[in-house]
Amino acid sequence: MLVGVNDERCYNCNRRHPGLWGFAPLLRSLGHDMGFVPFVIGACVVLYALTLLASGGNIGMGGLFSLFAPSRQSLFLFGASGAVPVFVAGRWWTVLSAAWLHGGALHILFNMMWVRQLAPATADLYGPGRMVIIYTVAGVAGFALSSVAGAYVPPLLLLRGGQFTVGASASIFGLLGALVYYGRRSGSRMVGSQALSYALTLGVFGFLMPGVDNYAHAGGFGGGYLAARLLDPLTPERIDHIGIAVACLAVSILSVVASILHGFQFL
Repeated sequence: MLVGVNDERCYNCNRRHPGLWGFAPLLRSLGHDMGFVPFVIGACVVLYALTLLASGGNIGMGGLFSLFAPSRQSLFLFGASGAVPVFVAGRWWTVLSAAWLHGGALHILFNMMWVRQLAPATADLYGPGRMVIIYTVAGVAGFALSSVAGAYVPPLLLLRGGQFTVGASASIFGLLGALVYYGRRSGSRMVGSQALSYALTLGVFGFLMPGVDNYAHAGGFGGGYLAARLLDPLTPERIDHIGIAVACLAVSILSVVASILHGFQFL
């Protein structure tokens, strides 16, 4: 039986508003991820450029991983997270904004490459709305864990909390956590094992390289895994998932704006 764009439910699967009120063709034209990947890349590149501009002449040019690094002051202004911003300055919302900032040219390059690879794959399995929710929740979980560890947990060998931390890698690990859960939930060993191997490889790399926030990676993976479990990839994506995803992106943008407005008093 055919279903119209204004039908409240699908007569076959009982899904509510299957035609998305006639907007389904427009949304499909954005791709499987509904334009999330270009949005993330564009927003991160713009914010990276703004943090460089705000750094003035204080741009890092030392080693390979600090090449074209924005100053700590400019990253703080735009919403870096960690024990200092969250617990000393009281900027608790930075657990949202920090995922959109980066500390160097290679940092943003590698993170955007991973977003481009993992976000569409996750959207194919969960739907674009749930993918955005997982991405956001993972970032919050990762930076929250890193900030708490930086404030209250003593350093343990190469594992230490972030006093000052930025980057999309917590959310990227969340996408890997979601893919690992999909493998367990669906029985797809290929998806789960591939995602787990990526996570382990990146995790080992994080312990070998200086300055990597491993608490944020662990928190992001766990947050993504738990969010994926609550969202259940074997059930159809609902219209309210799209609404929540839009709200996640709006709140993330507002967190950057709030950071800038609040940060001027510290300059």
